[in-house]
Amino acid sequence: MRLGQNFLVDPNLLTAIVREADPSPDDVVLEIGGGEGALTAKLAPRVATVHVVELDERLRPALERVAAAHGNVELHFADAMRFDLARLEPPPDRMVANLPYSIATPLILRTIAELEGLRRWTLMVQREIADRLRASPGSRLYGSPSVLVQLACEVRLLRTVDRAVFKPRPRVDSALLELVRGGPAAAPVVVELVRDAFAHRRKSLARSLEHARPGTREAARTALERLDLPADARAEQVAPAQYVALAKALR
Repeated sequence: MRLGQNFLVDPNLLTAIVREADPSPDDVVLEIGGGEGALTAKLAPRVATVHVVELDERLRPALERVAAAHGNVELHFADAMRFDLARLEPPPDRMVANLPYSIATPLILRTIAELEGLRRWTLMVQREIADRLRASPGSRLYGSPSVLVQLACEVRLLRTVDRAVFKPRPRVDSALLELVRGGPAAAPVVVELVRDAFAHRRKSLARSLEHARPGTREAARTALERLDLPADARAEQVAPAQYVALAKALR
């Protein structure tokens, strides 16, 4: 495994990912973690442009062979968490990728916030990440990523994936996840509130906020009651839309 990435080696699954993504000839696709180019080669004939962002320089020869075979593949050898994705030309409107699991959640959140033109994501991720991002309020898996992703996107589990289709075989289960944008990313004030609220999960939301914002505990309790929630509600009891209302109430 190179830099935390497991390569997909099942051609049937690669075909299925492209089929689920259902790209059109006008689409510009962002693929992060291009690996050896197996998915890239499946995407390129179907779309206008594929932007591939890959950190591992050892994979350059394989990716350059794929790019040479298709005139619409743009290679960017960089750290996807530091690379200026907003400067990609033409700008991507879809993301299709087998994401390196170590950066999957922050990368998804980053693309939602920074790439307003992205409308749909078809992503291979760790099964637990898929479950967290689509978790409902009250679930033990529901957390700040769940809230921030669901405020902008509809999240759907497309399929679970057997470990045997990867090289090397990972120690965790995987899943193909779809996100469809329904609105803009959460405003910075909402992002800050959500992260502060979940910073101390065993405490009530109001007490958790008090740690980050001294003097706000009673205001938070009052605001929660106005939203028909218990004053001592915990962060995982508050739905995504209620966090937006709570941020307005506490402003």
